Amino acid sequence: MLVVWGLLVVFLAAPPVSGVPFSMPAPLQDVSDLGLRFGWRNLTCPTCKVLFTVLDASLRMESTMDEVAKVAEKVCIELKVEEPIICHQLVQLFKHDMLMALVLSVLRPPEICGLLLGISCGHWDIYEDWNVTLPQSPKPPVVAPVPPPAGANVSRVLFLTDVHWDQLYTPGASPTCKEPLCCREKPTGSGKGAGYWGEYGACDLPLHTIESLLRHVATQGPFDRVYWTGDIPAHNVWEQTRSSQLKALETITTLIRKYLGSIPVYPAVGNHESLPVNSFPPPSVHGNMSSSWLYGAMESAWRAWLPESALKTLRVGGFYTVRISPKLRLVSLNMNFCATENFWLLVNSTDPAGQLQWLVGILQDAMDNKEKVHIIGHIPPGLCAKTWSWNYYRIVNRYEGAIAGQFFGHTHLDEFEIFFDEETLTRPLSVAFVAPSVTTFMNLNPGYRVYHIDGEYPGSSHMVLDHETFILNLTEANMKVKEDPQWSLLYSAVKTYSLKSAFPADWDDLVHRFLEDEKLFQTFWYLYHKGHVDEVCRESCKSTLLCTLRSGRSSDPQLCKDWRFAPKSVWKPKRFC
Repeated sequence: MLVVWGLLVVFLAAPPVSGVPFSMPAPLQDVSDLGLRFGWRNLTCPTCKVLFTVLDASLRMESTMDEVAKVAEKVCIELKVEEPIICHQLVQLFKHDMLMALVLSVLRPPEICGLLLGISCGHWDIYEDWNVTLPQSPKPPVVAPVPPPAGANVSRVLFLTDVHWDQLYTPGASPTCKEPLCCREKPTGSGKGAGYWGEYGACDLPLHTIESLLRHVATQGPFDRVYWTGDIPAHNVWEQTRSSQLKALETITTLIRKYLGSIPVYPAVGNHESLPVNSFPPPSVHGNMSSSWLYGAMESAWRAWLPESALKTLRVGGFYTVRISPKLRLVSLNMNFCATENFWLLVNSTDPAGQLQWLVGILQDAMDNKEKVHIIGHIPPGLCAKTWSWNYYRIVNRYEGAIAGQFFGHTHLDEFEIFFDEETLTRPLSVAFVAPSVTTFMNLNPGYRVYHIDGEYPGSSHMVLDHETFILNLTEANMKVKEDPQWSLLYSAVKTYSLKSAFPADWDDLVHRFLEDEKLFQTFWYLYHKGHVDEVCRESCKSTLLCTLRSGRSSDPQLCKDWRFAPKSVWKPKRFC
């Protein structure tokens, strides 16, 4: 996706034909021509501003958009980014929103020319650093968390994320294909077909497997509440429509309500809910390009779970807060406003929708009222755009006394991110738990999580005390197609890792133990993949992975400055978002 985006930008930067303000280039003969044809060496500042003033206006015309799309499709095919049919569908799906994002942002002549020719031609300030405003009052004294007294109430919270229902999943279809998503068409040759309950590989889940999960968890209660952090549609992003997206939202919401009944459910917005994928304009964008079609549908689907005060901000920006018990407040963030893949951040990357400043107000109010806060969202903060992530890190530091838990998904894997004090980066003060996905994509067992949380009583920390992860072993399940499959406990964190408790210091200690105890680390590697591992993690892989566990703040080398945690190569953790 980002490749297509980058090539569109490269194309739009093509110099004009002499005497003509804007002209489509000749058909691309060879991809190697890109560097020669798309150059700025002979462009002057006045010419640049004239070019982009005209281009800004011309891109508002549908015919110009179509011409740009043709070139983008050609380059996509030449570079073998995807199969030709997928290149065509992707470009057609993205062209209007992506080009209008350019029109509304980058293609201001002073900005784009400042980027290309230097500050003497214009000021480029998109993605500059910015800061949320924190209260001037001093941070309250830090009180270390303590385990609950014997017999204290414990809450059980069901956590679901990354369902990714494939509406065209076909048992028996080929699990290998040329497209980004497989298990969708009948095989034409010999070989093992996709299993009835799901398949390892580049495949999402059939509806009957999702329903089996919900049928199972309905018998595993009681649960005090459900946190559900998005990504409902499948990964067939090149062929989706608004109607297919809304069908996924309505179908899975209805199934959750059917099987979990009156249990309160608190959802968050995933990056796959929109159309195109990752497309979340700021609230200042109105009309057909806005996200009102999506937020409005969520408001209708989730009205039974959320009060009007929460629905009000959901309608505007896809985030909300709600008090879920006398001394516990929930905040659901729209993490798409931190995502580097969201091309609408070119319109406004400075605290889009004012969400982080709003969060500061909610947390300050919670502190004033001696409430604890749980934060849920889709994308983990350590994977966010740098400035957004650093601001969020500041907020967590300032309000560590109020924030009792952070819960995310998105990566499909079982991991966590530790937050340290900003002064020394040595004292662990919070943990962002990243739970594994419901979907199998890619090469995973289906799974879900249950958090055990300090319950409601005077003085409760409302912090995580333990968590359990459950899976469906696909190998076993697909051998018994006529039977409802058996979802089983994969592990308990406290028991498996011999944790004294599940407070931030315990997770920091665990990372240090991973360094010294290879067997323990390999256990983590196995659980990281929900019990289905197809590769070995050694040396650079291990160093890089341990670094990510310490990195609740993106693009910060100081978090891994210790050589023991520093990555030794360019190995990158898999994220199947």
